[in-house]
Amino acid sequence: MPMDNAYKVKWGILSTGWIAHQFATDLAHASNGIAYAVGSRTQESADEFAKNHGIPVAYATYEELVNDPEVDAIYIGTPHPFHKENALLALRAGKAVLCEKPFTVNSGELEEVVAYAREHKLFLMEAMWSRYIPANVKVREWIAAGKIGDVRLVQADLGFRADWNPEGRLLNPALGGGALLDVGIYPISFASMVLGPHPESVSSTVHIGETGVDEHFSLLLSYGGGKSAMLNGGIRLKLLEEAHVFGTEGHIIVKGTLVNPRAAELYIGGELAETFEDDRASVGYSFEAEEVGRCLQAGLTESPVMTLDESVAILKLLDQVRAQWGLKYPGEQ
Repeated sequence: MPMDNAYKVKWGILSTGWIAHQFATDLAHASNGIAYAVGSRTQESADEFAKNHGIPVAYATYEELVNDPEVDAIYIGTPHPFHKENALLALRAGKAVLCEKPFTVNSGELEEVVAYAREHKLFLMEAMWSRYIPANVKVREWIAAGKIGDVRLVQADLGFRADWNPEGRLLNPALGGGALLDVGIYPISFASMVLGPHPESVSSTVHIGETGVDEHFSLLLSYGGGKSAMLNGGIRLKLLEEAHVFGTEGHIIVKGTLVNPRAAELYIGGELAETFEDDRASVGYSFEAEEVGRCLQAGLTESPVMTLDESVAILKLLDQVRAQWGLKYPGEQ
């Protein structure tokens, strides 16, 4: 169907936490969406959030938010142990859903959410915002055009040294804490973008901290045919935040930060052949919001860029890695 330049998704924001603030702020840069309503667990929190972002409607409960008939799509920015129940709440109200990464704590939870969305023909997408950042779009274009030949190796790291707070989200097992789900999903998703979500074998090492969560890890994914990925992540260890893609004819460096790169360099035969630089004013969350708008206007129930099958496969990979470590979260069998 033809795109309507006047089309605007009316967003409902489920959560008033830090990431929800980032998303709401960046919606001002989205060409096809506006922040219409916010839901929190208290009226005071919802009112303050709405005031800060110029949002016209504020609700004291998530139930009121998802049942507002004016809301087209729900953005879920709660901690990941709550993603399953929040996503199902919104889907059962007939809303399109954009849910923060990781989609759920494990693949079993996600398969339940995906099954409901598909049965009821509702839009559902993981908010892997880095997939839509212009530098990563350019990386996919260079690879698809054969600029670096056959891809053989991906290297990607993401890590920072968080303050010591055992009760905080990052270090608390009850909140799904740990490096793998919080930052590890970014290099893993990047490798999936380049090499696919189904490695033939997975090797890993991990440091489990005193709170019982993984503080840093290393992964080696083998895809067969000489293709592999070397990935590292940490929440108590500062790492480089670049990604490198090596092919038989050249290589690509994603510059700045793996989460939100601002530039990419293409090397052919060891020589710099092309540089992509992104001077956007937005933080970058607007790109995933625009993808939702495009998909909804086109009548799609999932994004072709970040499919539900890929999101499930990535979570299965995370499950496999945690099984190697013997790491389970409260409530998991």
